[in-house]
Amino acid sequence: MKILILFIIGIHLTAGVIHSHSWIYTGTSGIPGFPEFISVCIVDGQQVNYYDNNLMEMIPKQEWVKGAVDADFWKRNTQNMIGAHQSFKANIGIAKERFNQTGGIHTVQRMYGCELDDETGATDGYDQYGYDGADFISLDLRSTSYVAPVPQAVITKQKNDGATAEYQKNYLTQTCLEWLKKYVQYGKISLERKVHPQVSLLQTDPSSPVVCHATGFYPDKVMISWQKDGQDLHEDVDVGETLPNHDGTFQKRAELNMASDERKKNQFTCVVEHKSGDPIHMILTDKIRTNRAGNDVPGIVAGLVVAALVLIAVVVGVVMVVKRRSGYKKTSQSDAGSNSSGAAAQPLHT
Repeated sequence: MKILILFIIGIHLTAGVIHSHSWIYTGTSGIPGFPEFISVCIVDGQQVNYYDNNLMEMIPKQEWVKGAVDADFWKRNTQNMIGAHQSFKANIGIAKERFNQTGGIHTVQRMYGCELDDETGATDGYDQYGYDGADFISLDLRSTSYVAPVPQAVITKQKNDGATAEYQKNYLTQTCLEWLKKYVQYGKISLERKVHPQVSLLQTDPSSPVVCHATGFYPDKVMISWQKDGQDLHEDVDVGETLPNHDGTFQKRAELNMASDERKKNQFTCVVEHKSGDPIHMILTDKIRTNRAGNDVPGIVAGLVVAALVLIAVVVGVVMVVKRRSGYKKTSQSDAGSNSSGAAAQPLHT
């Protein structure tokens, strides 16, 4: 199973590159056929490793990442994830008790990581937790304390403000960034490549919205807009989220909800801007590819399948409530080379 996470950064395409390194842990309960625990590491939108409790092994997802870690990295992290799986099973039970729930489908997630602007040197970090897709608790780096948006998280905040918050801040502002720089160095060719998007205009039938579909591009940041007679059109336009393809590239769509007679009176153009080259202009004519079920438009279908997994496995604003290991110490640069590259970031007290 290929699980990808898109870490979306709202910057203009011409701005400096913002590198990102994030970990996502997902615990599930009551979903038949779906793993109870999943761990994914993402660097600049690329999935670099993967673990789930069915596989019982952490595996590399990019060839270049093998050179960035030591020989025991995969075995060590596999053991870490086996332990994390058990913590997540326990924490789902704790969360259900706090929310007075019994049975049903539930998810406990954690998403944490760091960012580095290679132009300005500015850095940032985040540590977010959620339960059933809703915000549960998060770390505020400025105050070095946790923010509990729901009453059920107050006890978690009380137990973790102080030493745990300090440890997490140290990890996010130091160790995480050290690993991010290392990954960017080893994965430079792959992470900095630029692949031009393929653009098509799709329509199910003459009365349905026209979809401007861009696919196969890398990196993930792209701008898609519709123009009416050369002027940007904001109303009657629905821009979708960027979705992953199975080959590591991305896709995105923008729908034009305009009556067919209106489309005949004016010239409508889809404009796709990506750092791989000049903007692409697709003028709306009567010749539109169909995305009717059964026809050969594989890119959009594949992306929606992967996106369905993403919706299950990666919910931004996520939660994990685990017992903090006692006797921790701040991680030095030499320790970072032997730890789990983020997988061992300090867990929370339940």
